[in-house]
Amino acid sequence: MSAHALFEKILISRGLKTQAQRDAFLNPSYDTKHDPFLLPDMKAAVDRLKVAREKQEHITIYGDYDIDGLTATAVLLDAFSSFGFKQVDAFIPNRFVEGYGLTVDAIERIASTGSSLIVTVDCGSLSFEPIQRANELGVNIIVTDHHNVADEQPPAVAVINPKRTDHSYPFIDLAGVGVAFKLVQALQTELEGLEAGQEKWLLDLVALGTVCDVVTLVDENRANVFWGLKVLSKTRRPGLKALMAVARVEPHKVNSRSLGFALGPRMNAAGRLETAQIALDMLTATDPTIAFEKAQELDALNSARRAEQDQIYKEAVQQAELYKHDDVLVVSSPDWNHGIVGIVAAKLLEKFKKPTFVLQEIGEESKGSARSYGDFSAAEAIKSASDIVTKGGGHKLAAGVTLPTKNIQAFRERVNKHYLDQKLENQADLLLPKADVVAELIHVTEDLVSMLETLEPFGNGNTQPVLRSEALEVLHVRKMGADSQHVKLESQAYDGTVLHLLAFNAPKEFFVEPGTKISAWYQPDINEWMGRRNVEGRLLHLTIESS
Repeated sequence: MSAHALFEKILISRGLKTQAQRDAFLNPSYDTKHDPFLLPDMKAAVDRLKVAREKQEHITIYGDYDIDGLTATAVLLDAFSSFGFKQVDAFIPNRFVEGYGLTVDAIERIASTGSSLIVTVDCGSLSFEPIQRANELGVNIIVTDHHNVADEQPPAVAVINPKRTDHSYPFIDLAGVGVAFKLVQALQTELEGLEAGQEKWLLDLVALGTVCDVVTLVDENRANVFWGLKVLSKTRRPGLKALMAVARVEPHKVNSRSLGFALGPRMNAAGRLETAQIALDMLTATDPTIAFEKAQELDALNSARRAEQDQIYKEAVQQAELYKHDDVLVVSSPDWNHGIVGIVAAKLLEKFKKPTFVLQEIGEESKGSARSYGDFSAAEAIKSASDIVTKGGGHKLAAGVTLPTKNIQAFRERVNKHYLDQKLENQADLLLPKADVVAELIHVTEDLVSMLETLEPFGNGNTQPVLRSEALEVLHVRKMGADSQHVKLESQAYDGTVLHLLAFNAPKEFFVEPGTKISAWYQPDINEWMGRRNVEGRLLHLTIESS
């Protein structure tokens, strides 16, 4: 079987059987985008913004401190400027002051500046009390969001959210920045200033927010990211140019992995440690010098974030061992920064194969984040404990919660009971990689890697293809890293073909002895070093074969 035949099998395994299906997937069309007015309340939002444009009202974009919220804020600031709005500013809540989402205090502060219209991005769908307070103060609110919704909408001028059930929009999994972008597309039909097609220059921001918010990369999301990566490779924004420079991302090589693992973490570091305003200032900077200063600041914050994260993770692992018989891990400490605990929860999930809550105890109140997988919903688990938590919500696989510190043990018991009530089976198996195809090493070539790259952008809903190769003999084992935590296996097939398999922060079962026969699940990639190129595999899983 040649590399071409192997690629053909991978396409079929992904349901791309006909040429039409393949063309639509491999070259997604931006022009097949859905009508923005099919989203709920879009007409009401556009009508209100037309009035605001006519009267040149003071408008505040109310963002969120994660990348989805920051990119959505930057999209609207950019677009509103093109449409001729003269008085537009942005408010990004501080994780450590206001916390997530709309708050009454923030509404009152914004109202005191003379703002008469607030447009939220990536938040607001459940903010009944703050929106009611805005109404009392004579401030209108337009919500654009993609988080969970209530049965009855808050009293805003408009609540644009594809998760609502009272609409006919055909795709519900837009990111927050995707919803903001739909508002821009709708405004283009009613206002001058942003000619049809010129909104594509916003796709660099849309791609960044979409990939980093881990929504499914299908339908409109795939098209937006596919074309957004092309826009990003020649972006006009000094901030994104500077961010790519400090992250050592070559613009012509930028891909979804660059966004998720290089650009995204640096932007998120600001909101996790200090204030996300630094990241927004970088995105919106027009002076290259200022943009580069902000990007360097983000790079330094990201290094500090990694060091703090490593310390929290070590302590959290020790605590998790005390609850190793629980189906859901709940760990907490006063010393853990609640801006970082979400990443730690993801790492604990990976290590212990369990849904995980990690909390910071802040006196009488505790705040934290959850990460889940498979069939267990973190958001529903929080809802099952609604009588003992202060607030909480989010998505199935990622959520946030605030609760009285004294209730942590009761919360631990409640979410574990909720897990048992679900009667879930074989959940850990869902974390194992699924191979697209069984491959012989002789066919895992540079040509194959080039073909696989045409399936980009990779992410949720379109993962990078996984190959499985069997009957490999491990010739050599090389431990790497300060704590020997990484491993490189030199593996050989029966015909003598060799492939190096690399794993960072590898689990102990990857450290096999030379001479061991294994089956390996891996993602092939090109390693370039000192002018030489060769195919390597990123090792995801292995099993030992009996000799």
